[in-house]
Amino acid sequence: MTTALIASIEALLVDLPTIRAHKLAMTTLHQQTLVIVRVRCSDGTEGLGEATSIGGLSYGDQSPEGTKLAIDTYLTPALLGRDAGNINAAMAVAAKVAQGHSYAKSAIECALFDALGHRLGQPVHTLLGGAARSSLPVLWTLASGDSARDIDEARAMIEARRHKVFKLKIGFGDPDANIAHVARIKQALGDEVRITVDVNQAWDEALATRCIARLEAAGVDLVEQPTPRRQRAALARLAARFDVPIMADESVNDAQDALELAQAAAADVYALKISKAGGLLATLRAAAVADAAGIALYGGTMLEGSVGSIASAHAFAACPQLRWGTELFGPLLLKDDVVVERPLYRDFELHLPATPGLGVALDPDKLAFYRRDRRRTAVAAAHPAPAEE
Repeated sequence: MTTALIASIEALLVDLPTIRAHKLAMTTLHQQTLVIVRVRCSDGTEGLGEATSIGGLSYGDQSPEGTKLAIDTYLTPALLGRDAGNINAAMAVAAKVAQGHSYAKSAIECALFDALGHRLGQPVHTLLGGAARSSLPVLWTLASGDSARDIDEARAMIEARRHKVFKLKIGFGDPDANIAHVARIKQALGDEVRITVDVNQAWDEALATRCIARLEAAGVDLVEQPTPRRQRAALARLAARFDVPIMADESVNDAQDALELAQAAAADVYALKISKAGGLLATLRAAAVADAAGIALYGGTMLEGSVGSIASAHAFAACPQLRWGTELFGPLLLKDDVVVERPLYRDFELHLPATPGLGVALDPDKLAFYRRDRRRTAVAAAHPAPAEE
């Protein structure tokens, strides 16, 4: 087989509206910005990747704009002409020319795997060693803030067989009111429905101790990242104190974080995300550390669109254990997407494509409509600046 070389890498900012406001402790989303990456190879194959940040820099230290800059300015010049099928070597080059920037590296690695899958006629999960499962449980976030509306929404989701695990974001507003809200929903839906909460790092240890005790009494099944990500000792004390599992999200990115958290006994569950880890292979390395330490896994999301969510699904499907399912509902939060066919959600699970590569294809018309540079050009043309006199 002739060696295929990386011929071009393109990174596009795409702004998509959400179906409703999505509240976190640090921001509220009304749209989501995706970085869509396209790698073209010398043999004509192409691959897709995606990097997405939750709320830009309000959530973390990587933004969509910064991700595109890193790809365009540093990673692309270093990778052009490299063997597109030798993904380990390509990512070693990426690591050498750019410190950090895990989102950019993840998007490029995904695109290389997609292209390789098309070249070999195999789905990405096969290239990762095979899928341990063909579909993934997916939770849904209840976000109206009104208990009756959230209960009705959850029951409708259960009836439609779309979701039966529900998360509530409780890091903003009055903690006592939020806990009462969660307790009402848990009581109404019963023990057969799993309820999790995400604090998004909003509490200090004292407040977390008081609030988790009440959440545990209310029957909540999982508490996600109650304290700031760097306060690992506080997280460890909370994990030791309570029976309800404590999950690390913002505190865990890659295998090194997974090891250090395990050494500190700082969490019962890890939320893995391909963008934070730096790619599919790095995610599996972090999963291996968790497996060795007896720590349960959960497939997290950066609220990616279809490309990023399906890429994540391939990696999570290859994990030996995924005891807490996933939250790959990003495409369902978007009013529209830039792919020809959106992911299949059925019987409470996201179903994994079995076609070559990632199993998604871009819709060129929608991509042209939503890409930021074209939209700004169109707006500027429709509203030209007044001529100077």
